[in-house]
Amino acid sequence: MIPLTAISTQKEFNVETPLSHLAHLEITAPDVESSARFYEEKFGMRIVDRAGGNVYLRCWGDYYRYSLVITEGPEASLGRMAWRTNSQAALETAAQRVEATGVQGNWTAGGHGYGKSYEFTGPYGHPMRLFFDVERFVAEPGFESTYPDRPERRSSHAAAPRFLDHVTVACSDVRGFAKWYNEALGFRVMAFVDLDEAPITVFSVLTTNEKSHDLGVVLDTSNRAGRVNHIAFWVDATEDLLRTADVMMENGTPMEYGPSIHGVGEQNFLYFRDPSGLRVELNSGGYRNYVPDWEANTWKPSEGSNNFYKNGAMPHSMTESFPPAEGFTATEEGASAEMKEALLNPYAKQGRG
Repeated sequence: MIPLTAISTQKEFNVETPLSHLAHLEITAPDVESSARFYEEKFGMRIVDRAGGNVYLRCWGDYYRYSLVITEGPEASLGRMAWRTNSQAALETAAQRVEATGVQGNWTAGGHGYGKSYEFTGPYGHPMRLFFDVERFVAEPGFESTYPDRPERRSSHAAAPRFLDHVTVACSDVRGFAKWYNEALGFRVMAFVDLDEAPITVFSVLTTNEKSHDLGVVLDTSNRAGRVNHIAFWVDATEDLLRTADVMMENGTPMEYGPSIHGVGEQNFLYFRDPSGLRVELNSGGYRNYVPDWEANTWKPSEGSNNFYKNGAMPHSMTESFPPAEGFTATEEGASAEMKEALLNPYAKQGRG
């Protein structure tokens, strides 16, 4: 049985962050080349490097050399999430704060496109990389932008994302996760979602900057730590998002959910799957929040936490996280009927009494 997490006051979630933003994501796939072709040919990212069996891709608007790394693995999973700190001193501070919680990490001299880094696995099993020094992207001939502030010209692909946006992971204790990432790394906690039926928290969003979130977390009833629910990218306008859905569907990739608008964060969204089965989200819009002492509201699914219009049911497939495991995960909309039964009536199954 998943324990009911106490509903705490939100004023405890106010800690200065040493982090700047999500810099890149590493994902695993059984067939690296198939996944790479998907992200390049269907989704419009660009392959910039191949090294050590890994494929490095970038969004046209990201300022660093790459946004996504695909590496070989037996199943779809989150290999690592990488965050840039605000300074070299902030990197040292972040490492000290992580270790003060009892989590031990390792320093590395750096890797492909980044300098000295601190790597660790968070208390809920999610691998993290923190660094400050990073290789800025310089467009090769033919990819230069006419606008000085753009790292390269806008992609000519009809469905190309501009930026890496966020990652949403899964864990057994949503409020415990939010509390640790706030206290250890200074993430601002922006919102929670509790079930209408009981005070069980199934979702939260956190941010390192003014976005509504660059880290999400859903409740996971499995016993497999470190799972991921989806990775997400961003486009400038809703029309870009709708065009992406059109292009993807015409080229054989169905939409899993959306397009629609989330209540939490107010982003336009759509979800689909890559060849490994990993869920990918595309966002546009969303609010910006600069309030330093923001107090996270707690939504209910009935208030439109996931579907702003309250007129569409979330497909059951959205409760899947990766790698596969027995048990359910939740989304912004809440829990599936099966998950609610397990959470609210732990004695429903024979032998649990």
